[in-house]
Amino acid sequence: MIGTIYKCEICQTESSAPNRWYVIHCSDARLQVCKWASEEADRPHALHFCGEAHAQVYISRWFESFCGSPDLRNPHA
Repeated sequence: MIGTIYKCEICQTESSAPNRWYVIHCSDARLQVCKWASEEADRPHALHFCGEAHAQVYISRWFESFCGSPDLRNPHA
């Protein structure tokens, strides 16, 4: 049986066992960073990051803009 495949929002790396990954939930006014937990990762609109460095990239972009902007998910845009 194949489990859920998660994809990093920054580099598009995929994993079915993202043990050291992070989950971020956000809105325009709030950002919540969680260590990996499948309950958090599977919540609607959860964002997935393959490590601390990519979570930090997203957090920096969130501070510069607002959560949900398409440019936040595409570092090459």
